[in-house]
Amino acid sequence: MNVNRRVEQLVRDEWPRLVATLMGDLGDLSLAEDAAQDAAEVALRRWLDDGIPDRPGAWITTVARRRAVDRIRRERVGREKAAKLARLEARLEGDDAIGEDHHAAGAELLRDDQLGLLFGCCHPALSIEAQMALTLRSIGGLTTQEIAKAFLVPESTMAQRLVRAKRKIAAAAIPFRIPGDSELLGRVGVVHHVLYLIYNEGYAASHGDDLIRHELTTEAIRLSRLLASLLHDDAETHGQLALFLFTESRRQSRTDAGGDLVLLGDQDRSRWDASLIAEGRTALDRAIARNAPGPFQLEAAINALHADAADAEATDWRQISMLYRELRRYRPTPIVTLNQAVAVAMAHGPSAGLTMLERKNLAADLDGYALFHSTRADLLRRLGDAAPVGEAEAAYRRAIELTENEPQRRFLRKRLKEVSP
Repeated sequence: MNVNRRVEQLVRDEWPRLVATLMGDLGDLSLAEDAAQDAAEVALRRWLDDGIPDRPGAWITTVARRRAVDRIRRERVGREKAAKLARLEARLEGDDAIGEDHHAAGAELLRDDQLGLLFGCCHPALSIEAQMALTLRSIGGLTTQEIAKAFLVPESTMAQRLVRAKRKIAAAAIPFRIPGDSELLGRVGVVHHVLYLIYNEGYAASHGDDLIRHELTTEAIRLSRLLASLLHDDAETHGQLALFLFTESRRQSRTDAGGDLVLLGDQDRSRWDASLIAEGRTALDRAIARNAPGPFQLEAAINALHADAADAEATDWRQISMLYRELRRYRPTPIVTLNQAVAVAMAHGPSAGLTMLERKNLAADLDGYALFHSTRADLLRRLGDAAPVGEAEAAYRRAIELTENEPQRRFLRKRLKEVSP
């Protein structure tokens, strides 16, 4: 990695700890982010010229605190200004004497600072779009431009969304702390939902030139690990972590050298990450031991069966189809039914899967969903001459029309050629 990339990556790695620490100092998300951004810009300039300091985390935090002091002196008035300045100046006096775990009183408090920031960003008073954007910006360190790209909106729109969310946080005095025991488990479901959406967008990017957005999957897993470290006894938290780890273990095999999509059955399983699979099994075992079944555990169990299979032919598709049937009890959604239809087709043949897909309500609900049409097209393709003439071709064309991710479009075009006369 060249020096520029190393410095950029180091600054990005420090971002979540930096914002969490400043939030602990200031109690003001906008001010914390502004000071963190100032410090990041200084670090990018100086580290390239002077080299990376021995304790980069301590260095950038001290600079951020000084920049926050400057901002408060310029912009704040009254008692609030005096209180914030007093806290920051006390921190600055001790910065030189504190080691690399300066961010709080050690790793556990640092974890709690970041989890408090996560729960604040995922407060139910905010819209789900705002929750996701704030989580990626404040904790993940993604730029406004990157978040806008991930969710297919103009950068100006995303910037306005973030500003409105921060104003609502300030007006409603939303706390950035881990909720007390009485509300913790009630709030954690919202956090699960946000992490799930972030991971899924990273795993299969909705648009753009890359199939996978690594920064989103990596951040979702990092936050999921943090959450699991807090909620030792929550089965679904460990189930979600297991799901992410099993899925992420296949990342290197999901595209070929040219960046094109490789389906699960065609992947080189020797490239699957054994360490992530082992961590996923441990997390799933912890979840199951709690004897509190839920949808994330079921999804993790499905992915564990893929990890257990030595090759595609050895996959226990009957068991997977039964797990999807159970998952529908928790999530009776068209997407789960679609996934179950794929498993049924693999276990019992394409005709059985098509029978499920052709249910009137499902087809209507998923008519605007590209994966519904690409799945139906693939099952028709597998039927060969037994399929109605032209239906596979029409389904592939509809899937291409609805797909905005370029690697997925290339894959579908190849399949379309196979069924076109």
